Amino acid sequence: MSNRAMSKQSQFQNDDNRYQAIVDRNADADDIFYYAVLTTGVYCRPSCAARLARRENVSFHETCKDAEKAGFRACKRCRPNEMKKQERQALAVAKACRLIEEAEDVPDLDALAEAAGMSRFYFHRVFKSITGVTPKAYTTAHRGNRVREELRGSETITEAIYDAGFNSNGRFYANTKNLLGMKPTSYRKGGVDTEIRFALGECTLGSILVAASDKGICSILLGDDPEDLVQDLQDRFAKAILKGGDAEFEKWVAQVVGFVDDPSIGLDLPLDIRGTAFQQRVWKALGDIPVGSRMSYSQVAEKIGSPKAVRAVASACAANHIAVAIPCHRVVRNDGALSGYRWGVERKQQLLDFEAVAAE
Repeated sequence: MSNRAMSKQSQFQNDDNRYQAIVDRNADADDIFYYAVLTTGVYCRPSCAARLARRENVSFHETCKDAEKAGFRACKRCRPNEMKKQERQALAVAKACRLIEEAEDVPDLDALAEAAGMSRFYFHRVFKSITGVTPKAYTTAHRGNRVREELRGSETITEAIYDAGFNSNGRFYANTKNLLGMKPTSYRKGGVDTEIRFALGECTLGSILVAASDKGICSILLGDDPEDLVQDLQDRFAKAILKGGDAEFEKWVAQVVGFVDDPSIGLDLPLDIRGTAFQQRVWKALGDIPVGSRMSYSQVAEKIGSPKAVRAVASACAANHIAVAIPCHRVVRNDGALSGYRWGVERKQQLLDFEAVAAE
């Protein structure tokens, strides 16, 4: 048993604590014990929303089997002898994701909802709550991954488009910038026609690399070794044309360095943000966090309307390639601890310290 599970179990070892958990409808007590009501003959989970029973009418049981041996039947409201509602929903959504990923023709919302055993509207809400994105956005992101794979191996772009599940060239080309970040012919060649300008510099956080496509800043990387930063950029844009920045671009770099050193001045530069629909929602929410403020991963998840997608929010923060301009450093754990940071926890602390001073 994990330390966390043992800690939870120790909270409910005596009957007074167990009854208080029922009063509070404390979900932490679920699966630790069950309670039965003598006057109704029913047993429940502690979090059950049923009317509170008087203490003298309540008995406690370690398992469903124990409660049933004592002659009690399972509550039809909280269904203690079945998987929790959240677990059932998670399995249904996982099944829907598999259908999307494995189907030759992408299933529509009605088909996905039917497979999940839910109405289309309820399924849409549950899917977004668990995954952080709508079924349509998930489907689009998955097809984006598929078309990337197909473009590498198909003989023609048209073949790749249809093999990836797009039923027309027009629908694909309408989304090509969001899906690939470049023209499909360029992606097919490994980004060989894409030009990325970059420049190295130094800031108070160490070495910094700033890179931009024709759309805007696509990378701000921080580190100790400039060569490592260049290698990181090369790995991300393996076959793009990497060019040293000209005098005009050097002005952009100077703006970024000034912004890192003094966040209160802001950064008025275009950004080329490449990510999934969910990642972009998270990154937009991070940009709304004021200088000098912090939010927890849970708070960000709630802000984007996906309170259960805390881990996905953390993953989106970790996938950010545009340091400081997309301020993932302002996101901390629920207890205030800094947690991880792509460019080192020490730099995260430095950034927060800079911003605390700037906000005064």
